[in-house]
Amino acid sequence: MMILRNVLILLWRIWFYIMMGIPIIVLFPVLLILTSREEWYPKFFVVARFWAKIVLYGSGFIPKVKNEGIVEVKKSYMFVANHTSMTDIMLMLYCVKNPFVFVGKKELAKIPIFGFFYKRTCILVDRSSQKSRKEVFDRAQARLQKGTSICIFPEGGVPDDEEVILDEFKDGAFRLAIDHQIPILPLSFLDNKKRFSYTFFSGSPGRMRAFVHNEIPTKSLTQEHKKELKTKTRNIILNKLKSQTL
Repeated sequence: MMILRNVLILLWRIWFYIMMGIPIIVLFPVLLILTSREEWYPKFFVVARFWAKIVLYGSGFIPKVKNEGIVEVKKSYMFVANHTSMTDIMLMLYCVKNPFVFVGKKELAKIPIFGFFYKRTCILVDRSSQKSRKEVFDRAQARLQKGTSICIFPEGGVPDDEEVILDEFKDGAFRLAIDHQIPILPLSFLDNKKRFSYTFFSGSPGRMRAFVHNEIPTKSLTQEHKKELKTKTRNIILNKLKSQTL
C-alpha cells in the first residue's frame, strides 16, 4: 500500500508542475510583452492571479478565504504570511487583488518555465549575500514609491523542521513598512504545509484555508518600534495557526 501511495503522490506532484507550466507556455507571448515594461506590471498581475487559480484548482486544492477586515484595492500594503510550501505563492495571488511584488529566494528562478517570469517580475534575494540583501531593499523601496505593494514571507525561508509552526521573523518587511508608512497586512495559511510541503512524498488535494487579518497601521512609527511591530505581527499569525479555525 505504501508503494502505491507513493506512486500516486509522485504522479500527482508531477501533475502539479504540469499545471504550473502549461498556462505559462500557452500565454508565453502575452506574458513576455506584459513583463517587458514595469508600468505594465498591474496587467501582468491580473494574468498571474488567473494562473494561480488554474494551478490551485487544477491540482485539486480548494481555496477557502476569510477576511477579518476590508482590504482597500487601491492601497499599498506590506503583505506577510507564514511560509511552508510552494503553494504559498499561488494562494497569496488568489487572496490578494492589490498588485504586489514578491520578494523571494533566487533558487525559485531555476524552475523551468516558471522561473523565467519569476525572475523578471519578482525581487530576488540571495540570503547568503549582504550585498544582495541591500539591493533587494533598494528595489523594494523603488516599487513602494510607485504605489506597488510588496509581499514578503518574513521567516526568510521554509523551516527545515516541519514541526516548527512558525519560525522567527526577519526585520526587512517591517523596516520597509515603517520607512514608507504603509500598513502591514498579515495572512495565515492554515493548510499549505499539510497539502503540499517540501517533503516530496507527502500531501494531498483538499481545502486550503487562508485568513486575512486586519491591517496593522505603521503611521507615526519609527524604526525604534520595529521589534514591537514584528512581534505583534508574528503573534497574530501564530495564534491563528495554533487555533486552526477560520
